[in-house]
Amino acid sequence: MTSLTSLSVFCGAAAGHDPRYLNEAQRLGALLAQAGVTVVFGAGNVGLMGGVASAALENGGKVIGVIPEHLTRIETPHGDLMELHVVGSMHERKRLMFDRSEAACILPGGFGTLDEAFEILTWRQLGLHDRPIVLVNIDGFWDPFVGLVDSIIANGFARPQSRALVTVVEDVGQVLPVLHAELAGGEARTGTDTGRF
Repeated sequence: MTSLTSLSVFCGAAAGHDPRYLNEAQRLGALLAQAGVTVVFGAGNVGLMGGVASAALENGGKVIGVIPEHLTRIETPHGDLMELHVVGSMHERKRLMFDRSEAACILPGGFGTLDEAFEILTWRQLGLHDRPIVLVNIDGFWDPFVGLVDSIIANGFARPQSRALVTVVEDVGQVLPVLHAELAGGEARTGTDTGRF
């Protein structure tokens, strides 16, 4: 595979305290739409999720939302989605998002985003897929996560090559170049602030 046509974006249902989180989520949505990449996300019209989707739609992009039925009473699905799937569980949501995309991008978020990040990383570690995963470390948000991964490896609970399961970037502008390079079978080289765990 050498091209990217759809991307799962895992991110918070809240916007967080730093306005840059939402700004970057909106910027990512716009960049994906302009590149013709379909956004696959958690369907909510709130927080960073809503920011990514709204920006993609405002820029003429295609958006696919996947939400568990029980969350439709908490997180109102985005009203302007081109395609909406209501599923039975959180696991089904992750599975369908994965099935409808060729790569994954992880923005800041809470416990749900952590759950999504660890599951898709675990699937890759187990050889269930080899799709690129990019972690966007906006203002060092994911530094503790990266440190935890280093600690897991240092203490012998994962192999050193586990660091290659995900590429860490500092800016959403690096997401598409990294993914295109990885899908083409090459190493991404977009700057000194791009790297593996």
